[in-house]
Amino acid sequence: MRTRDPERKRQQLLEGALAEFAEHGIGGARVDRIATRAGVSAGLVYSFYENKEGLFEAVYDSIVEQTVTAIPIDADNLPEYAGGLYDAGLQHPEVMRFVAWYALERGDSGQAERPSVAKSMAAKTAAIEDAQRRGVVTGDRSAAELLALVLTVANMWQRLGEDVRGLVAETERRRVVVDTVRQLVTP
Repeated sequence: MRTRDPERKRQQLLEGALAEFAEHGIGGARVDRIATRAGVSAGLVYSFYENKEGLFEAVYDSIVEQTVTAIPIDADNLPEYAGGLYDAGLQHPEVMRFVAWYALERGDSGQAERPSVAKSMAAKTAAIEDAQRRGVVTGDRSAAELLALVLTVANMWQRLGEDVRGLVAETERRRVVVDTVRQLVTP
Protein backbone atom coordinates (compact mmCIF):
# COMPACT_ATOMS: atom_id res chain seq x y z
CA MET A 1 0.00 0.00 0.00
CA ARG A 2 1.39 3.39 -1.02
CA THR A 3 1.35 6.18 1.50
CA ARG A 4 0.99 9.81 0.64
CA ASP A 5 3.95 11.97 1.44
CA PRO A 6 3.16 15.51 0.28
CA GLU A 7 6.40 16.94 1.63
CA ARG A 8 8.46 14.44 -0.36
CA LYS A 9 6.42 15.27 -3.48
CA ARG A 10 6.95 18.98 -2.88
CA GLN A 11 10.70 18.40 -2.57
CA GLN A 12 10.75 16.33 -5.77
CA LEU A 13 8.84 19.12 -7.49
CA LEU A 14 11.29 21.79 -6.29
CA GLU A 15 14.23 19.69 -7.48
CA GLY A 16 12.64 19.07 -10.89
CA ALA A 17 11.76 22.75 -11.20
CA LEU A 18 15.28 23.82 -10.25
CA ALA A 19 16.71 21.67 -13.04
CA GLU A 20 14.16 22.93 -15.59
CA PHE A 21 14.44 26.61 -14.63
CA ALA A 22 18.24 26.43 -14.53
CA GLU A 23 18.23 25.09 -18.05
CA HIS A 24 15.47 27.24 -19.61
CA GLY A 25 14.61 30.15 -17.30
CA ILE A 26 11.00 30.80 -16.46
CA GLY A 27 10.04 31.79 -19.99
CA GLY A 28 11.35 28.60 -21.57
CA ALA A 29 10.43 26.21 -18.79
CA ARG A 30 7.41 23.97 -19.26
CA VAL A 31 5.26 22.58 -16.48
CA ASP A 32 4.98 19.19 -18.17
CA ARG A 33 8.79 18.87 -18.27
CA ILE A 34 9.02 19.97 -14.64
CA ALA A 35 6.51 17.30 -13.68
CA THR A 36 8.39 14.66 -15.68
CA ARG A 37 11.69 15.63 -14.04
CA ALA A 38 10.02 15.46 -10.64
CA GLY A 39 8.30 12.16 -11.35
CA VAL A 40 4.86 13.60 -10.64
CA SER A 41 1.80 14.46 -12.70
CA ALA A 42 1.47 17.92 -14.20
CA GLY A 43 -1.78 18.31 -12.27
CA LEU A 44 0.06 17.83 -9.00
CA VAL A 45 2.18 20.88 -9.78
CA TYR A 46 -0.94 23.01 -9.60
CA SER A 47 -2.08 21.46 -6.36
CA PHE A 48 1.07 22.86 -4.72
CA TYR A 49 1.55 26.10 -6.69
CA GLU A 50 -0.92 28.39 -8.38
CA ASN A 51 1.22 28.75 -11.49
CA LYS A 52 4.72 28.44 -12.94
CA GLU A 53 5.69 31.84 -11.53
CA GLY A 54 4.75 30.75 -8.01
CA LEU A 55 6.88 27.64 -8.42
CA PHE A 56 9.78 29.76 -9.71
CA GLU A 57 9.56 31.93 -6.58
CA ALA A 58 9.32 28.84 -4.34
CA VAL A 59 12.50 27.41 -5.89
CA TYR A 60 14.29 30.69 -5.21
CA ASP A 61 13.13 30.76 -1.59
CA SER A 62 14.21 27.14 -1.18
CA ILE A 63 17.69 27.95 -2.49
CA VAL A 64 18.02 30.86 -0.06
CA GLU A 65 16.90 28.69 2.86
CA GLN A 66 19.22 25.83 1.92
CA THR A 67 22.21 28.14 1.46
CA VAL A 68 21.66 29.88 4.80
CA THR A 69 21.36 26.49 6.51
CA ALA A 70 24.24 24.76 4.73
CA ILE A 71 26.65 27.70 4.80
CA PRO A 72 25.88 29.88 7.79
CA ILE A 73 27.80 33.11 7.98
CA ASP A 74 30.80 33.13 10.26
CA ALA A 75 31.57 36.81 10.58
CA ASP A 76 34.71 35.97 12.57
CA ASN A 77 36.02 34.04 9.56
CA LEU A 78 34.60 35.70 6.46
CA PRO A 79 37.39 34.35 4.22
CA GLU A 80 36.34 30.75 4.91
CA TYR A 81 32.66 31.71 4.66
CA ALA A 82 33.43 32.98 1.14
CA GLY A 83 35.35 29.78 0.45
CA GLY A 84 32.32 27.75 1.50
CA LEU A 85 30.09 29.73 -0.84
CA TYR A 86 32.59 29.20 -3.64
CA ASP A 87 32.64 25.45 -2.94
CA ALA A 88 28.83 25.32 -3.00
CA GLY A 89 28.76 27.09 -6.35
CA LEU A 90 31.10 24.46 -7.78
CA GLN A 91 29.09 21.60 -6.31
CA HIS A 92 25.76 22.99 -7.51
CA PRO A 93 26.22 24.84 -10.81
CA GLU A 94 22.49 24.47 -11.50
CA VAL A 95 21.82 26.75 -8.53
CA MET A 96 24.14 29.40 -9.93
CA ARG A 97 22.41 29.14 -13.34
CA PHE A 98 19.00 29.41 -11.67
CA VAL A 99 20.07 32.50 -9.72
CA ALA A 100 21.36 34.07 -12.95
CA TRP A 101 17.99 33.36 -14.61
CA TYR A 102 16.21 34.78 -11.58
CA ALA A 103 18.16 38.02 -11.84
CA LEU A 104 17.39 38.23 -15.57
CA GLU A 105 13.70 37.39 -15.16
CA ARG A 106 12.97 39.43 -12.04
CA GLY A 107 15.52 42.23 -12.40
CA ASP A 108 17.56 43.73 -9.62
CA SER A 109 14.56 44.39 -7.42
CA GLY A 110 13.19 40.84 -7.57
CA GLN A 111 15.72 39.33 -5.19
CA ALA A 112 15.68 42.21 -2.73
CA GLU A 113 11.89 42.05 -2.44
CA ARG A 114 11.89 38.39 -1.32
CA PRO A 115 11.31 38.19 2.45
CA SER A 116 13.72 35.24 2.66
CA VAL A 117 16.49 37.34 1.11
CA ALA A 118 15.79 40.41 3.22
CA LYS A 119 15.88 38.34 6.41
CA SER A 120 19.08 36.57 5.37
CA MET A 121 20.85 39.80 4.39
CA ALA A 122 19.80 41.56 7.59
CA ALA A 123 21.15 38.69 9.72
CA LYS A 124 24.43 38.59 7.80
CA THR A 125 24.87 42.35 8.01
CA ALA A 126 24.18 42.28 11.76
CA ALA A 127 26.75 39.51 12.24
CA ILE A 128 29.38 41.54 10.39
CA GLU A 129 28.50 44.68 12.40
CA ASP A 130 29.01 42.67 15.58
CA ALA A 131 32.40 41.42 14.34
CA GLN A 132 33.33 45.01 13.49
CA ARG A 133 32.41 46.21 17.01
CA ARG A 134 34.62 43.48 18.44
CA GLY A 135 37.50 44.47 16.15
CA VAL A 136 37.58 41.14 14.28
CA VAL A 137 36.53 42.73 10.97
CA THR A 138 37.68 46.06 9.58
CA GLY A 139 35.49 49.09 10.10
CA ASP A 140 36.87 50.80 6.97
CA ARG A 141 33.72 49.86 5.08
CA SER A 142 30.15 49.41 6.24
CA ALA A 143 28.98 45.91 7.06
CA ALA A 144 26.63 46.03 4.07
CA GLU A 145 29.47 46.99 1.73
CA LEU A 146 31.65 44.19 3.08
CA LEU A 147 28.84 41.67 2.70
CA ALA A 148 28.26 42.73 -0.91
CA LEU A 149 31.97 42.39 -1.67
CA VAL A 150 32.28 39.01 0.07
CA LEU A 151 29.30 37.60 -1.84
CA THR A 152 30.57 38.97 -5.14
CA VAL A 153 34.08 37.61 -4.70
CA ALA A 154 32.78 34.22 -3.52
CA ASN A 155 30.56 33.81 -6.59
CA MET A 156 32.60 35.58 -9.25
CA TRP A 157 34.11 32.49 -10.88
CA GLN A 158 30.69 30.96 -11.51
CA ARG A 159 29.33 34.15 -13.02
CA LEU A 160 32.21 35.10 -15.27
CA GLY A 161 32.85 33.79 -18.76
CA GLU A 162 35.53 31.28 -19.61
CA ASP A 163 37.68 34.09 -21.00
CA VAL A 164 38.06 35.48 -17.46
CA ARG A 165 37.97 32.13 -15.65
CA GLY A 166 40.81 31.00 -17.89
CA LEU A 167 43.07 33.67 -16.43
CA VAL A 168 43.37 31.74 -13.15
CA ALA A 169 43.76 27.97 -12.89
CA GLU A 170 40.71 26.23 -11.45
CA THR A 171 42.89 24.78 -8.70
CA GLU A 172 43.80 28.31 -7.58
CA ARG A 173 40.40 30.00 -7.67
CA ARG A 174 39.31 29.08 -4.14
CA ARG A 175 42.60 30.38 -2.77
CA VAL A 176 42.08 33.64 -4.66
CA VAL A 177 38.59 33.98 -3.15
CA VAL A 178 39.77 33.31 0.41
CA ASP A 179 42.88 35.51 0.14
CA THR A 180 40.96 38.39 -1.43
CA VAL A 181 38.27 38.33 1.25
CA ARG A 182 40.95 38.13 3.94
CA GLN A 183 42.54 41.29 2.54
CA LEU A 184 39.14 43.01 2.42
CA VAL A 185 38.11 42.28 5.98
CA THR A 186 41.30 42.16 8.06
CA PRO A 187 41.51 45.14 10.41
